[in-house]
Amino acid sequence: MSALSIPTVILGLSALLVASRILVKRATQIPQAARISVIETLDACIFAAVLSLIIITFVVQAFYIPSGSMEPTLMVDDRILVAKFLYRFEPIERGNVIVFRYPLNPSRDFVKRVIGLPGQHVQLKDGYVYVNGDRISESGYTIHRDLGNYGPITVPPSQYFVLGDNRNNSEDSRFFGYVPRANIIGRAVFIYWPVSRVGFVH
Repeated sequence: MSALSIPTVILGLSALLVASRILVKRATQIPQAARISVIETLDACIFAAVLSLIIITFVVQAFYIPSGSMEPTLMVDDRILVAKFLYRFEPIERGNVIVFRYPLNPSRDFVKRVIGLPGQHVQLKDGYVYVNGDRISESGYTIHRDLGNYGPITVPPSQYFVLGDNRNNSEDSRFFGYVPRANIIGRAVFIYWPVSRVGFVH
């Protein structure tokens, strides 16, 4: 989902601002009043950059949806906010839409829906999903049911089985396996763009 690491960009910008502040402070040829004004502006920019880094690292981060694997829940070009702190206070539950680092290439971010929790038995049969032998209700978020069969499998400890809502057009746990808990970035909670799509993610 995100090819460039935003925290890395912010760190680079912060380093540039700090270096600029040092140079301006030492530039005695600049009038003192102007120098103080520039330094104060740079201080404010450094503070804003550090605050942004803290928010993105620990609180919330924006992501872009490039594919239709989660339609109709998330559409191509949607921009979403992902809460990175929620799972510090509450457990991951079936049905949550999560963003995670792709197990086969952690530099890529994926978004899918949690279907199987650690220790649960999961099976796809004739287009329906069964968890621990019970068929789960997926009305309202799945389209194009995949009529193929998968499993049954047992989700290992500290791992999660995830599926895309657009079952016929989704690279998910059926193809790349389970998602380790350590790979989960956070829960998708809000669509903020485009305006016509603004709302909570369900």
